[in-house]
Amino acid sequence: LCEGGELLDRILSRGGKYPEEDAKVIVKQILNVVAFCHLQGVVHRDLKPENFLFTSRNEDADMKLIDFGLSDFIRPDERLNDIVGSAYYVAPEVLHRSYSSEADMWSIGVITYILLCGSRPFWARTESGIFRAVLRADPNFDDLPWPTVSPEAKDFVKRMLNKDYRKRMTAAQALTHPWLQDENLDVPLDILIYKLVKSYIHASPFKRAALKSLSKALTEDELVYLRAQVMLLEPNKDGHVSLENFRMALVSNATDAMKESKVLDILNAMAPLSYRKMDF
Repeated sequence: LCEGGELLDRILSRGGKYPEEDAKVIVKQILNVVAFCHLQGVVHRDLKPENFLFTSRNEDADMKLIDFGLSDFIRPDERLNDIVGSAYYVAPEVLHRSYSSEADMWSIGVITYILLCGSRPFWARTESGIFRAVLRADPNFDDLPWPTVSPEAKDFVKRMLNKDYRKRMTAAQALTHPWLQDENLDVPLDILIYKLVKSYIHASPFKRAALKSLSKALTEDELVYLRAQVMLLEPNKDGHVSLENFRMALVSNATDAMKESKVLDILNAMAPLSYRKMDF
């Protein structure tokens, strides 16, 4: 039983916003639970402070995500098209009726913005006005308290609120962002790794060569994320990763939800790895 109340109530009791260090703790918890959902092939579609409950009244209490009434199972390459969710937290691609788990990441960006400054990034008096703002307006990072917020925190929010969903971070990537980096934080397995490998092994030789060349331009932040993901695959002693490594990592995280969402089908598309090996 969650006796600590909603995250929204905690925000209001603190005067409308959180100190940056406290906000980090909240955002990490949100990202961890959403990363788990996304790995199972579940998109929540209604992430907002009202749907996170604290387990107790203690300041350091853990949170639980509730209200999966609008959630849906989704295959790795599937797009959803129905407009659902709460207006202030709806991603642009939801309004365009073509979206996936990235829409949840937008909602987390909105929550983080609120935690840090106490106001919504997109506001209007009507729902249609809010939707127009989401599609056309940019969040305000000039007014107080943003000048006193760290550059890393602002970069985090801007990347989460990128209107191009393809440039938005996944939950696992977000946990390796410089603002949240923590040596003691376990980074969860990311289904994006499976999508990227699937795309790579089915690409033409020319495209694979181009991707290999582009990989040399990866930033240190991106490398931190990739190293963490490769280590979760538990490479062999020679440093190589095979199809069996991918299978075991996915199966060890499997739940009934993952079976429902057909996420496990992605392994079939990675069959060419059965006679190949990859290294990092």
